[in-house]
Amino acid sequence: MSTEIVKLRAPIMEALLPRKGIARYASYLGLAVVGSILLWVSAKTQVPFFPVPMTLQTLALLLIAATCGFRLGLAVVGLYMIEGMLGLPVFSSSPERGIGIAYMTGPTGGYLAGFVVATALVGWFSERGAAESAVKLFAVMFVGVVLVLALGFIWLSTFIGPQAAFSAGIAPFLLGELFKVGIAAMMVPAAARLLKR
Repeated sequence: MSTEIVKLRAPIMEALLPRKGIARYASYLGLAVVGSILLWVSAKTQVPFFPVPMTLQTLALLLIAATCGFRLGLAVVGLYMIEGMLGLPVFSSSPERGIGIAYMTGPTGGYLAGFVVATALVGWFSERGAAESAVKLFAVMFVGVVLVLALGFIWLSTFIGPQAAFSAGIAPFLLGELFKVGIAAMMVPAAARLLKR
């Protein structure tokens, strides 16, 4: 019986960092801050789409997970969640619909939990070669987005019931999420090829 050793691939962002020392850890911190700001800006950016306008947040989330990998991706999302917990208006509907822990445990709390799960999944598979293939990355990112929507649906259902949760929290966003997965899955391998050159 043979045992297969999976060779981990360094995420794209690793290629841009200093090799070791304090400069490397400072770079990690800088990337986490920049990534959390990117999530913040993407949550507030709306693009006209059918049937409803879409934010760019899941696109940013998927790109961060695929390019930063498991640990740094989770650090970025974790910092973003801490910023929100502290009351900064980083989420798409804050401060209009509340801030801090009250917002995070409100109707959209399941989607926020899904962000963490999707980041872990996409980052983990990215480090195992998925980021090198648009097809593989599309599949992984699609599953990640399904998990975001599923957790969002489950949590939202406790507030407004399953039928209303699907109609308001899932159906209007399916086409937009699929579009964002396609864009992200093409961008990351293309960026990796550019870096290799």
